[in-house]
Amino acid sequence: MDCLCIANFEGYFVKINPAFVELLGFSETELRSKLISDFIYDEDKKRTASYRSNLKQNKPLINFENRYVTKSGAIIWLHWTAIPVEKDKLVYAIAKDITHKKELENERISHLSKLSEVNEKLKQLNYTTSHDLRSPVNNLISLVDLIDLSKVEDPETLKMLNYIKVSAEGLNDSLNTYVEAFKQKNISNETLDLVNFNAIFNKVSHSISTLIQKSGAQFEIDFSVLENVPFNPAYMESIFLNFITNSIKYARPEVPLIISITSNNLYGKPTFKYSDNGLGFDMEKVGHLIFKLNQRFHGNEDSKGVVYT
Repeated sequence: MDCLCIANFEGYFVKINPAFVELLGFSETELRSKLISDFIYDEDKKRTASYRSNLKQNKPLINFENRYVTKSGAIIWLHWTAIPVEKDKLVYAIAKDITHKKELENERISHLSKLSEVNEKLKQLNYTTSHDLRSPVNNLISLVDLIDLSKVEDPETLKMLNYIKVSAEGLNDSLNTYVEAFKQKNISNETLDLVNFNAIFNKVSHSISTLIQKSGAQFEIDFSVLENVPFNPAYMESIFLNFITNSIKYARPEVPLIISITSNNLYGKPTFKYSDNGLGFDMEKVGHLIFKLNQRFHGNEDSKGVVYT
């Protein structure tokens, strides 16, 4: 219910409707016996007095908000519209209680502040992690570069050293790409490149070629229907890398690992399909947990329960 009142230019209530009396908790006599400013929250008194002075110049007051203190000591927010009648030296006003609205606004601001704080911490974590990883990777590259490969006589050793060098350089490139992508994401979340599925697969499979060779994994690849898709290259590499390494990690020991990766245009939408013949999990039992954090569907000690979306 709207709170209605009539006040004089001296700053006293002349008439108050029952809704206003009920809202503030004071009797009508109490409200009329004191200056209106006595009921206003201290921090809002100066600002209210400044706006109220305009009423004496016959200027309406519209969409003004201030706080009042009720008899119980509670602080409430009121939204005012007031019209002065100069010849009578009176002000006719209507107020709406917007306390709940203000509380929701403050709660929203608080949530946004916390979200901003968390986001900033994630940025710092990203920079720190990338720095901590870069150092040993660069050291590894430097160590390999110090080795004169022309003097390595054993073919297998030479092959392994080349694998180490290629893998380390690939990891270093990935770190640089991820950091740059993170920076760009802060500038714009909509920056996309035309990603070639074959190029991404070749790059990722080359970086973990030793792991793939050791696992004996066989790939069934078909990107003929859809060769390119607008996407973030770093994210696509991460998807391929995590899917393939997970397939190898959770392969069935007694069955040769087969990984199928295809692309398609399904109802006009780009579609990426990945499947393997690994351990899998029971959809009926754990299907509702798939996209939740820290969920493990196997007993492996190195399972992290991290979700990629």
